[in-house]
Parts: sequence; C-alpha cells; structure tokens
Amino acid sequence: MRLTLLIIILFVGSNCSLTQANKSQCYGTTAQGRIEHSVKLPAKGTNFVSYSELAGALGRTYVHADVAKIILAAYDSLALSHPNKAYKYAETGLKHGGKFKPHKTHQNGLSVDFMVPVTNPRGESVHLPTHAFNRLGYDIEFDNNSQYKNLSIDYPAMAAHLVALDKAAKQRGFKLTRVIFDPQLQPELFKTPLGAYLKQHIVFSTKRAWVRHDEHYHVDFAIPCKP
Repeated sequence: MRLTLLIIILFVGSNCSLTQANKSQCYGTTAQGRIEHSVKLPAKGTNFVSYSELAGALGRTYVHADVAKIILAAYDSLALSHPNKAYKYAETGLKHGGKFKPHKTHQNGLSVDFMVPVTNPRGESVHLPTHAFNRLGYDIEFDNNSQYKNLSIDYPAMAAHLVALDKAAKQRGFKLTRVIFDPQLQPELFKTPLGAYLKQHIVFSTKRAWVRHDEHYHVDFAIPCKP
C-alpha cells in the first residue's frame, strides 16, 4: 500500500514538473530572439486551416504556448459568433525560433501571419488559395478595390478575427503588440461595424512594411520574454 502510494506521488510530481518544464519561454525580440518549449499549431479546426500541411511538417508553424491558446480561443469564439466564416493562418516560426527566412521577424514565437478571409462572387466565405505556384499565398496581390481574381477581402470577417484575438489575449493577461496590414487597405477595415473597436484597442502599422501585407496580416503578441 505504501509502495503504491509512493509511486502515485512520484508519478503526479513528475507530471507536474514536466508540465512546468514544458512551459514556453521566449527570449529577445521578434526580430532577434528564440524560444524554448514552443508548440505546434493544429493543421485545422472547425473553422480554420493551415496555409500548408507540408510547411507544418517542415516545422514552420510553431508558436509560444500562450499564443496558441489565444489563437485557438479566438477561433472557438468565431465558430459561435461567425459560424459561416472560414479562416486560414500562415507562417509562424520554427520550433526553437531564430532566423526564419524570408521573414525579418517571427523569431521568438510571438509573431503570426494570417491570410485575409475572402468571399467568392456568391458572397460565400472561402479560403484564399495557398499552394506552391503562388508561394503558399504570399505572391498574391490584391488591387486597390480589395479584389484578387474573383475573390474579395472579407473585411467584416477580418475585423471579427482581430477583435477575437484581442479579447482572447486580454482575458489571459496579455495583449496584441501590433498588427501589420497594408495602410492603403486599412480604411476599409475601419469602415466595418467593429472598426471603432479596432481603432481604440489595437495598434496598426501606419507605414508600408518591406512587403505589402495585403494578402495577409501580421500579428505580434505582447508576452513577457527574457533578454
């Protein structure tokens, strides 16, 4: 009996230690950093998919554990509030962080790219196509009318996603550092019913980044890191 009890105590204790040991720890900045005990985002869920299962298999979809919780909580919220909307996430980072070509950031598990949600000519929510021939979606260019071929950026769906991310982060004691999205297209985002919330609670890029960021939006999460 005593031996059994001792085994149980040791087992529980070792599991607790393992859980604590596997807690994500980020270092440095998104532009010069690394991460320990990152987690891999699931390839798909009820209302979302990854931009590439192959890229996931190659280890390009790792994030800080708290970032993963925020992302998945936001998708769960959207599944209830916007059940007919389809979402797709893109590049995140490597398992141990560090340089992540061709990106200048994404180094410590706190940066995530999301493909813009789009609608087809019938107004249905569909996924932006991401494959080898368009560099997994990153070569797509939307015109000044937010159109790419027969697809249109779904700004209300995008706004709802950003609000869901912001609220999920704050519920866990964190926040969004910034959102990078083409400044020329931002006015359309702010025209949505959630535009006022976005302006008040989320910091957006005001200058065009080194790449346009029209087919995707980049989100940095504010989670404390060690130097």
